[in-house]
Amino acid sequence: MGYYIIIGISMLVSWWVSSRLKSKFEYYSNVHLRNGLSGKEVAEKMLRDNGINDVQVISVPGQLTDHYNPADKTVNLSEGVYMQRNAAAAAVAAHECGHAVQHAVGYSMLNLRSKLVPIVNISSNLMQFVLIAGIAVMAASRTIENPNGNTTVLAIGVAMFAMTTLFAFVTLPVEYDASNRAMKWLKDTGTVTAEEFVGVQDSLKWAARTYVVAALGSLAQLVYWGSLLLGGRRD
Repeated sequence: MGYYIIIGISMLVSWWVSSRLKSKFEYYSNVHLRNGLSGKEVAEKMLRDNGINDVQVISVPGQLTDHYNPADKTVNLSEGVYMQRNAAAAAVAAHECGHAVQHAVGYSMLNLRSKLVPIVNISSNLMQFVLIAGIAVMAASRTIENPNGNTTVLAIGVAMFAMTTLFAFVTLPVEYDASNRAMKWLKDTGTVTAEEFVGVQDSLKWAARTYVVAALGSLAQLVYWGSLLLGGRRD
């Protein structure tokens, strides 16, 4: 039950933050930029101003699918952000370019996150199966002499989960730094007005909170699995 309570609370908080983020973006989508720049044009301008000439800005389908791909050096903007000319689009476009700037200057936390990606991909695909198998093995191998049973498989699963939790926390400074770079550039260059900047700042604040919720939810689950491994509780 403890695990399902943690999952339930995490999902509820995540849903609330995501709902707030969606409503904020809808609201600031109605704050049109006085300079008339689209998300694509904002992104291209920020890249030029930072001396980055080898990154392409492209459109990708879907909503909230915006991301920077360091492998092929592309700023991928969702169709709405790519074409729209409002504070929300400017916020997203500049944020993703913030990641491109991080890549260009060799930002250490971005480099660390990139190195963790292959490990996390393997861990995230296998850890649920390993954790379930670990619980089964531990329960089946309990004896009077060894009441905790064999915890080796569960320990491997917890280690995998720990990697995904580490990745979630490494992501936090990466995302916050990208937003700070975006806001500083937008403000310093006068790309947005003071009124528009309020929308940019508020949008990015709620976007960052989705990563905070994900990291804390992952940590809570890790603590739960760790407590099972250490024999602190048995459901």
